Amino acid sequence: MKNIASISRVGALLMAALLTGCGTVNTFGKLEDGAGAEAGRMWDRWVDAGGDIAVATTWERKVKEGVTANDIEQILRSVAIERNMKEVGILPLSKELEARSGVKQKLLTVYSFCTPATARHMVDFSPHMAAYLPCRISMVERDDGLWLYTLNMDMMVKMGRKLPSPLKEEAWAVRSTIYEMMERASKGEF
Repeated sequence: MKNIASISRVGALLMAALLTGCGTVNTFGKLEDGAGAEAGRMWDRWVDAGGDIAVATTWERKVKEGVTANDIEQILRSVAIERNMKEVGILPLSKELEARSGVKQKLLTVYSFCTPATARHMVDFSPHMAAYLPCRISMVERDDGLWLYTLNMDMMVKMGRKLPSPLKEEAWAVRSTIYEMMERASKGEF
């Protein structure tokens, strides 16, 4: 099935190139190295998820049994401090819903982090990047336990136009921090 998806992906890319002509070929030359491979991974996740774009554009981690919501919050903060990223907000959605309805809700909390200088540089490079600010990690209680979700940061650093230095290095540092937060929090690694 993967081979069929890969063949379909290559066919779709070729068709797009043929239909859009020189503009597509010109754009390919402006992309980061490996952009096609990252687009292919996203395409495969999109197909495997039956067209759910959120699956294709996010990372997820199942939280190890025994790791608590409080543990996760402390680990996220710890990594942020270690990596010089600022915590800029917590949105306790499940608590808000409980307060409004009086009905117990499954846990849903959104944590927001930012590296202000990098955010400014990224928005200067592409104002549309402002829609992705700040970086968020969501803790979601599902029937099988806690899960963490965040935007696939590889889209930002691998798929788009080539980022100039030092923005490329700054963006990679943010990507690495979010990835580390997800990994450590999901495993309960203080």
